[in-house]
Amino acid sequence: MPAMQQRSDTGLPFMKMHGLGNDFVIVDARAHPLQITPALARGIGHRQFGVGFDQLAVIEKGESDAHLVFYNADGSISATCGNATRCIARFLMQESGKSELTLTTSHGTLKARDAGDGLTSVNMGHPQLDWADIPLAEEVDTLELPIEGGPVATGMGNPHCTFFVEDAEAIPLEDFGARYEHHPLYPQRTNVQVAQIIGPDHIRMRVWERGVGITLASGSSSCATAVAAARRGLTGRKVQIELDGGTIWIDWREDGVWMTGPTCHVFSGTLTPEFLESLG
Repeated sequence: MPAMQQRSDTGLPFMKMHGLGNDFVIVDARAHPLQITPALARGIGHRQFGVGFDQLAVIEKGESDAHLVFYNADGSISATCGNATRCIARFLMQESGKSELTLTTSHGTLKARDAGDGLTSVNMGHPQLDWADIPLAEEVDTLELPIEGGPVATGMGNPHCTFFVEDAEAIPLEDFGARYEHHPLYPQRTNVQVAQIIGPDHIRMRVWERGVGITLASGSSSCATAVAAARRGLTGRKVQIELDGGTIWIDWREDGVWMTGPTCHVFSGTLTPEFLESLG
């Protein structure tokens, strides 16, 4: 079992956590480094034959408080995952007693802090606004893409495509999201958001995540939507976003895009050797 050789005899401990219904399996690999294969990620992510998740997150040792690696439900790697980062930050703060942390991902270094009242804040860094950085397949105006509906392109370590609509509930997101995830303008596929402006600091948003599908929430999508709305002049830089799973707060500051919201550690468990071997 090459993917989990270090723990194949005893199983693999994990935590199930969620941020506003965006759910994760989290593995702590600081003491025992792990090799995650796409087949293993898909197997754990299957909601009938595995545990089920929107993303798998692995906590690794690093020069900071921890290094984080993320996998989508289809086994592909994601450079960032805002809600999972917030969940892990809460876990590490409770473990260490710290109120502020420094975390690294393949996207870069992220700051996290205890926001009080059970909320956790993470600075997701500066958005990518240039077409080549998002990335897009060709040079276009990222504030209004040459796509029906004129969506906004934003990078948050992963690509995003935000459509502003009159009624977010009326969009058939399963068909809509799948169609635009694979749009040729996005060579690495894209996360898709449909956003309805409720007020100058209030947005209703629904999410289709690349490699996953419809999710109840997405931290990076929330950040991208807030940035897109501010760039369009539809809102200010500090907004409250209503997701299918609850409320998140985004503040686009000089030092980056801060995301604040609740987290929940649902349960802890152990993947059995039998299950792990079945994925080998």
